[in-house]
Amino acid sequence: MHILLTGASRGIGAATYKALKASGHKVAGQSTKGGDGLIAADFNDKDAPRQLWEQAFAQLGERIDVLINNAGIFEPVSDKASDEEWHAAWAKTLQVNLQASADLCRLAIANFRSHEVGEADDAGRIVNVASRAAYRGDSPQHWHYAAAKAGMVAMTKTIARGYAQEGILAFAVTPGFTMTGMAEDYLESRGGPKLLEDIPLGKVAQPEEIAETIRWLAIDAPPSATGAVIDVNGASFVR
Repeated sequence: MHILLTGASRGIGAATYKALKASGHKVAGQSTKGGDGLIAADFNDKDAPRQLWEQAFAQLGERIDVLINNAGIFEPVSDKASDEEWHAAWAKTLQVNLQASADLCRLAIANFRSHEVGEADDAGRIVNVASRAAYRGDSPQHWHYAAAKAGMVAMTKTIARGYAQEGILAFAVTPGFTMTGMAEDYLESRGGPKLLEDIPLGKVAQPEEIAETIRWLAIDAPPSATGAVIDVNGASFVR
């Protein structure tokens, strides 16, 4: 498979990049600054998704079979912030966490429609990495994060329902706390071990656990699973 993966430089993205490469797939990875073989693309720039797609398409021999939207930010804003700060925080989080992913999904769908599809194949797959916050919300400093991730889940379901007849499949993953730099900082700021009381499994997920879920959806999940949202959060949220 030829795969475009965003947010590939650390945490879940780095673990996913490693797992996919180890499985023999060709992967074009993105990070904000690039380096180490990754394509630089800053999703604060509205033109970045298309530029990334074109670079990845060329790097992967003019074929992309799977898009994995993993890139995201988790930046707080107080409900007591000034209007200017509040609007800026919302605009940035929605742009990076949702709009850029939507733009890449649209480009992927247009590309997948050009693929010749056999009886045992699908035209292409999209895996969106959302969050349990899409369903249970987040802290009072992260309204915008939860809203963006809820939008990502709704977008995934819309794509699955709208394009299944064309062989285009879409899935989402909703992790809880995952032991990345971002999660470690948040755990510490929110009381550290006390937060573990909210996770019945009693531990924070490892990036490799989320990466394996993403890999399965991208490569092995049956087509009839399109539209599925997979929770990987130690039962801290159960639907």
